[in-house]
Amino acid sequence: MSEGEPPVLVRAEGPILWLTLNRPQAMNAYTAEMGAALAAGFRRADADDAIRVVVLTSTGRVFCAGADVSAGAGAFDTASGDGAKNFGVRGSAGAPRDSDFVRAMRECRKPSIVAFNGSAAGVGLTLTLPCDIRIAAEGAKFGFVFARRGLVPEAGSAWFLPQIVGLQQALRWCLTGSLFPASEALAKGLVSEVCAADALEARARELALEIAENCAPVSLALTRRMLWDHGPQATPDGALGVDAALNIALGLMPDVHEGVTAFLEKRAPLFPGKASTDLPENPWWPAAG
Repeated sequence: MSEGEPPVLVRAEGPILWLTLNRPQAMNAYTAEMGAALAAGFRRADADDAIRVVVLTSTGRVFCAGADVSAGAGAFDTASGDGAKNFGVRGSAGAPRDSDFVRAMRECRKPSIVAFNGSAAGVGLTLTLPCDIRIAAEGAKFGFVFARRGLVPEAGSAWFLPQIVGLQQALRWCLTGSLFPASEALAKGLVSEVCAADALEARARELALEIAENCAPVSLALTRRMLWDHGPQATPDGALGVDAALNIALGLMPDVHEGVTAFLEKRAPLFPGKASTDLPENPWWPAAG
């Protein structure tokens, strides 16, 4: 990123919104400005019905090396001000917070894909956990390195990571703080696919279009929220309490008619429903405005 360029590039490509971390000269190290830009990007995607899928990736050879530690030993000291560019000034009401981008990612009604074009560590890895699908280039390495820096996992990752890979694996990675290769990330479920670096962008686009061109936006919004909210519960009671009611409500809407008709006619569906306005009302997740 040269002077004056944004820390996150935002580009719409048909139904895909690409969010690209853009501090390659600093290995895309995280700053509060970057976190605020990510939050803004996901909120834009959530509000725009033309956007069906978000893809998060980065420029350069490294996805994100973690927090910007250019201030040296005081890089995390928000009391003295040296850490302000990472986390905002302590006590400042207007300061960006990690929770802002986490909340924006979690509440976005559009599916999200992370394409790790290179290595990710610390917050550079945890900031991707609220996203739905992660794929990686073959040479990427990963690390939850917080304990090796005297810190703890942030951005809600103490909740997200065990949901994705299980508690035992989350403990192993976080308590050792060691780096591990893309092959291990794939084997343990942190990423769902590994491909050649020069094929990563095309694969992310292909996956995003598979979702955007075949699935109903209203169904996608509800499905991702159901899985995130009810998947971690100890019993299926929560899911059973909403899935039948939602399908009854959806069965009265045009998307189901179009989905079935398109299937019978062997053509691509053209779903009329909009995630911004057409979510059925229910006590579990009221439609957001």
